[in-house]
Amino acid sequence: MDLINLGIKSIFIENMVFAYFLGMCSYLAVSKKVSTALGLGAAVVFVLTITVPLDWFLNEFILKEGSLSWISGELATVDLSFLRFIMFIAVIAAMVQLVEMIIEKVSPALYGTLGIFLPLIAVNCAILGSSLFMAQRDYTLAEASVFGFSSGIGFLLAIVALAAIREKLKYSHVPDALKGLGITMLLTGLMGIAFMSFMGIKI
Repeated sequence: MDLINLGIKSIFIENMVFAYFLGMCSYLAVSKKVSTALGLGAAVVFVLTITVPLDWFLNEFILKEGSLSWISGELATVDLSFLRFIMFIAVIAAMVQLVEMIIEKVSPALYGTLGIFLPLIAVNCAILGSSLFMAQRDYTLAEASVFGFSSGIGFLLAIVALAAIREKLKYSHVPDALKGLGITMLLTGLMGIAFMSFMGIKI
């Protein structure tokens, strides 16, 4: 039940976009069409599902203070946590490269549509933020895996929902002063409030 609650919390209540405003650059830029938003969202889910557990192993057995004691008792006092940012980013970059190669092979059209935003997943702060939250909150491996997958699903829901609304806005009368980024930011705020309505739900 705790893992289910963590999943619900990560998707809705502590959504990376709406609660922490992480990954806003790709969220705003790639949310003009549902098809591209779905492709990017799926790529983010894949990367987060793999990188957060991988970063957990990295943090637990190499970076944390005393984590090298499995090699030798003399290394029990070594603390490599200052390397956390660099190592987490290296893992993320490797996974993004893998995703990029898979999408280019499987769907060249989607690869061309996503363009520069696909490699930019490597510097998407939502992905790095998930790994850092995992380390800060001292999750277990199971919790880290659920948290990574759920955070990705939360990002996917957010970007696809915004893209669906923005597609419909083409047929709506939007005041000139709000066209473009203005109405998008208003929609983001309203969606954030809607997602926050799940606060307090516990199974």
